[in-house]
Amino acid sequence: MDATVHLCRHGEVENPRRVLYTRLPGYHLSARGQAMADALGARFAGEPLTLLRTSPLERTQETLAPIAARHPHLEVGIDQRIIEADSLMQGLTHEERRALARDPRQWGLFRDPFRPSWGEPWTEIAARMLAAIADAAATVGPGGVAVLVSHQAPIWVARLAAGHRMLAHVPAMRQCALASVTTFRVDADGTPHFQAYEEPARDVSA
Repeated sequence: MDATVHLCRHGEVENPRRVLYTRLPGYHLSARGQAMADALGARFAGEPLTLLRTSPLERTQETLAPIAARHPHLEVGIDQRIIEADSLMQGLTHEERRALARDPRQWGLFRDPFRPSWGEPWTEIAARMLAAIADAAATVGPGGVAVLVSHQAPIWVARLAAGHRMLAHVPAMRQCALASVTTFRVDADGTPHFQAYEEPARDVSA
């Protein structure tokens, strides 16, 4: 029997200045984000989970908390491999990022969307995410069920890599909504296969 690994994206973050926070500390769930996390908690309440892991950032730990509360026998582990993708534009507001795109002196940031040139390469994201998925599956063993709370870009790149699809993509086209669940079936050799996608927090109001 194969292992199951659920990759959950964190809930909505309190970010009124629209900062690209990527790996910055100090960004927490909004009230709506907490409600999204509660919806995830309800989604996994009856599932026989055997492993809980999260990225080291506050928003993912806060998203995992309602799930962990329903499975008090499980310890929460921190996995650095499932952290958000790094970006050279970290800390900039939306308007500041738009200004960069209009400044010819900064166009080097956008010269290669296939790598991408503005941040962590897609191949490196894929490698660390697939390793984290394989490790979670090996830890829970056949029939085990793991929940890993991560971030949009790493989750989507993992899904592309598992499907042997081109990693370069348009971020706006990602199927990875806030507090969504992307599920993989993982073979005994650690090979992941995309199984399902769902949005338990779809109806959480703004």
